[in-house]
Amino acid sequence: FFSDFVHDINVTDIVPGTNGSNKVICPSAASSHPPQNRSVMFSSGNNTGFELFEEWWNKSQTVPFYLIAVVLPLLNLKSPSFFAKFNVLGTVSVVYLVFLVTVKAARLGIHLEYNWFTENEFFVPEFRILFPQLTGVLTLAFFIHNCVITLLQNNRNQENNVRDLSIAYFLVVLTYLYVGVIIFASFPSPPLSKECIEQNFLDNFPSNDIMSFVARIFLLFQMMTVYPLLGYLARVQLLRQFFGNAYPSVFHVLILNVAIVGAGVAMARFYPNIGGIIRYSGATCGLAFVFVYPSLIYVISLHRAGQLTWPALIIHIFIILLGLANLIAQFLL
Repeated sequence: FFSDFVHDINVTDIVPGTNGSNKVICPSAASSHPPQNRSVMFSSGNNTGFELFEEWWNKSQTVPFYLIAVVLPLLNLKSPSFFAKFNVLGTVSVVYLVFLVTVKAARLGIHLEYNWFTENEFFVPEFRILFPQLTGVLTLAFFIHNCVITLLQNNRNQENNVRDLSIAYFLVVLTYLYVGVIIFASFPSPPLSKECIEQNFLDNFPSNDIMSFVARIFLLFQMMTVYPLLGYLARVQLLRQFFGNAYPSVFHVLILNVAIVGAGVAMARFYPNIGGIIRYSGATCGLAFVFVYPSLIYVISLHRAGQLTWPALIIHIFIILLGLANLIAQFLL
């Protein structure tokens, strides 16, 4: 989409979409078009220049390798305060996304169908058998946001940790709910189906949409602030566990960061499916850090204190089985 905007290329004519100034498209409906056939549908002032640009600027083929030169040096920085302060800049991106969602919703209006007893292709039921896809995403969200405890260890006033963490969690939940609900409710259905909503909702806007283009720039900026922070958290948890020091040496940190960046580039290159990555990794990591480890530690502590009861044991075994079922469901649905 970035290259389409720069080269003034309009690809929205080959996919279903709404009419008018607030155009919304359904990119998933164009999946039946072979990539080699789509290039002939593009209209650009300089086709040769675009083809050369497309060859060197491809979001899954080349761009991930370019980002290595940017993110790898940031990951190797030692100061934890830098990551916390640098991440504050990502708030600007969140504020703009909320602004974008609000403006788009005001222009598109609310599109919800309530025909409870009449079959309608635009009606989305409250419950579907595919709901474990959401639980996988939620598990990762819970797991990732608990990593903020590592940052709270560096706060000057430790007595304010509970208050600060509660406010942060409330704002995060409010942002997630607002963006998700508003995008779903305002998506123009009819004429499009709610199934057309992309995993990255910005892809539902045409490449020549100025506001969505700016949002993509802000989103890139946000990822550039969040990614080093997550890398720092992984460094603290892994290296401190194995070496007793979060920064044993430049060599240790560089090897870890190369592995982290390499895994990310490999996924972007061979499996650029953000929704699948989130739910699979979330269910896997969540099984250990959300369901298994807390339950086992609590049960073991009760057993050592001689306070373990059968109801407590059964409840925590059920929690572990619930996490296992969540993981299995990701691969079955």
